[in-house]
Formats: sequence, structure tokens, C-alpha cells
Amino acid sequence: MRSRPVPEQLAQWLLESRCSIAFTGAGISTESGIPDFRSPGGIWSTSQPVLYDDFVASEEARTEYWRQKSLAHREFSGAQPNGGHEVLARWEEQGLLAGLITQNIDGLHQVAGSREVQEIHGTARQVTCLDCGWLDDAAPWVDQYLACRRAPRCPECDGPLKHATISFGQSLSPEVLEKCSEWARESQLFLVMGSSLVVHPAAGMPQLAQRNGARLVIINGTATPCDDVADLVIRAPLGETLSAVNEAVERSRNPEGG
Repeated sequence: MRSRPVPEQLAQWLLESRCSIAFTGAGISTESGIPDFRSPGGIWSTSQPVLYDDFVASEEARTEYWRQKSLAHREFSGAQPNGGHEVLARWEEQGLLAGLITQNIDGLHQVAGSREVQEIHGTARQVTCLDCGWLDDAAPWVDQYLACRRAPRCPECDGPLKHATISFGQSLSPEVLEKCSEWARESQLFLVMGSSLVVHPAAGMPQLAQRNGARLVIINGTATPCDDVADLVIRAPLGETLSAVNEAVERSRNPEGG
């Protein structure tokens, strides 16, 4: 059905598009050694996540939350961006990517150099006070928890400190959601990478993009609910695929190789 190999086809669409948006899930970070929390062996296979309302209401729940977060912090504190992160940062720098929406909380896109990033589920690299909104780097607060095994409090107002991530039952940022929706509506090419597209409302972004005329490309190791309507579905390792597409982009831009 396709007249061109997949990397060349996707490279052509990327070069033709005036507004390309990337959408990434856990699959892009597993290649950096960060496990999907939902996968077998992930933290949620052995612990029930703490609900937001429970965190707010109970010191016991806050302590359990910080126990879980200390384990997760250990998983990704030493992780580095992989080739997939680096390709996406390069495409943004080259003007091929207008923005990046991620479901991930690890911050690896920014470490790789991406600037136009919307973290729809927040970031584990910071903590915030639920009472006054104070922000700080997360690492020293994880260390403090590990030293005393008590949920930390805000140094400004003594309110409860929580990672700047979205917990179950917690509302997403309206500003972030609006920006993501705006990007989806304006996109001509919407690239889904490493997401099973089952967590809403984030999972609705690809269909929003397609309803507004975008081509939809899905690169994921398993099936997604949007596969049947996508313009292109790729089942291959993400880093390897993005590297091949990037090479095709470079060949198209420099056909003589000189």
C-alpha cells in the first residue's frame, strides 16, 4: 500500500509539515532504563498508588506516598536521555518539531535539550507545597524523607510537600491541558511515541489532532485504541526507528551527501 519505505515516508511528512507535534509516553523512557510503573515489576505492581484525596487528608497516606516516591526516584535519578530523546530535541532545534507533549514525569526531554515541552502529568524533578505553591528541586527532599522516614513539610508555611506530579484523583493543570489541545488542533503531523493511549484526557489528543486535519503516526510496541484510524503505525523499537527517520531526514536535506 505504501510506495516508500517507512523511514523515508515519515521523513517526507515531517519535512512537509508546517506544525509537527510529538506525544510521548513511558515507552521512550524505558530505553533509558526507567521502567513503566504499570508494567510487571513496576512500582504499581507491588504497591497501590496513593490517591490525592488520601494524601491531603492523612499523614499516614503522605508517608506512604513518599515511600513510593523514594523508590521511583532511585529508579530514574541516574537515568540519561537516549537516542530517541536526542532526536526529538534535534528536530525541535532544526524547526521540524513545534512542540512536545509528554505523559512522562522524568524530565529527560528537557535534559536532552527540548525546550517546548508540556508535561501533562507534571514533573518528578520538583516538589511543591499544596498550601502556598512553593517549588523546589525534589532530590534533597527525597534525601530528607529517607533520613527520617517522615513526609516533609514546606519550609515557608509548613504545608504538605508533594512531588509536582499529578496523582490519581488530582486535577490536571488547566493551562497545560489548554496548551496541549491548542498544539493538537494546530498540528499537521501528530507523532505518538511509546504510549498505549489509555490514560485520559491525554489519550484524546491524537484524535483531536486528526479531527482537525493532522496526519497521525503511532510508533509503539503494542496496539493502541487509535491504530485503526492512524495514517501510519510502526511496531519497532522507538530509538532505532527515530534514528532511521532522522537519517532519512538528513538524506532528504542533503541528497548529494556533501
